Amino acid sequence: MILSDIKRYLMQRGQASLTDIALHFDTPPEAIRGMLEQWMRKGKVRRTMATASCGSSCSKCDLATTEIYEWIGNESGARRPLTFPVRCEQKQP
Repeated sequence: MILSDIKRYLMQRGQASLTDIALHFDTPPEAIRGMLEQWMRKGKVRRTMATASCGSSCSKCDLATTEIYEWIGNESGARRPLTFPVRCEQKQP
């Protein structure tokens, strides 16, 4: 897998959780995170959390499922609504 594979995946989906990307490429989340950081440095990917309080409130969700990456490069994909992890106690839109 190379950076262009991740680019293509995010462009097609618009955004995806770290867990989704790692599962898709059958690669550990830490390795995927490192590759995504290269795209973030180039200003092509943005990292957000599923909700503003994710990672600091109920602590029931795995961080990798709430860490969302969005392609923001000039060739943007279709933006889809965020999906929340199962059992997430945050209010969903």
